[in-house]
Amino acid sequence: MDSLAALITDSSAWIALLTLIVMEVVLGVDNLIFIAILSNRLPEAHRARTRTLGIALALIMRLALLSMIAFIVSLTRPVLTLFKIELSWRDMILIAGGLFLIWKSTREIHEATDPNAEDHEAANQKKGGLGVAAAIVQIILLDMVFSIDSILTAVGMTDKLPVMMAAVVVAVVLMMVASGPLANFIKKNPSLVMLALGFLLMIGAMLIADGLGFHVPRGYIYAAMGFSAFVEGLNMLARRRRRGKAPPP
Repeated sequence: MDSLAALITDSSAWIALLTLIVMEVVLGVDNLIFIAILSNRLPEAHRARTRTLGIALALIMRLALLSMIAFIVSLTRPVLTLFKIELSWRDMILIAGGLFLIWKSTREIHEATDPNAEDHEAANQKKGGLGVAAAIVQIILLDMVFSIDSILTAVGMTDKLPVMMAAVVVAVVLMMVASGPLANFIKKNPSLVMLALGFLLMIGAMLIADGLGFHVPRGYIYAAMGFSAFVEGLNMLARRRRRGKAPPP
């Protein structure tokens, strides 16, 4: 109790907490995009519940991983050498996660550009669409990939476990609040779906490169994403104004 009271009055702990919250939120953007696209494939009645349950289970998993920090840190030790590249368990998890993102994004792009996409969508909805359990499993698996990376980053910023756990809880609650509006926004603006899938392809490639030892600064990735989103926002504004000036039929 005394240590907790000392932590509450420690200004450096509060600075670390705010920094970690910002970092977790930024790193969670790509996760939110994936959740939004995935949940929009579900029947309407199951979307909100699936997002909430998937993110809640992801929170439990993150807290469990934080309680095993020593084990997580050990994942960075090389266990395999492939073509003179030393790979750790962390590297292999990142590569697997990147391959999954590229596969999932490519499949979604293919379905979106298929001339018979509407027929396939109607058939999927008739069958119940993507299963809720399958969607939750995919959310948790991908969150595990991002969780390991963010936890290792957090360990380098502070050694105080309560601070890391508090940052994770706040960031995941913010994700839970933002997931619904983001999913609805993407659903109402179909052109954003292709942009979001392009983001996921880029993030998947970044995870693979990071796993192979070619680190790409996250700032470049998020700057490119922000600029692309800005340009798409201008396109949406232009389309809206053209519709407003169109003569009535």
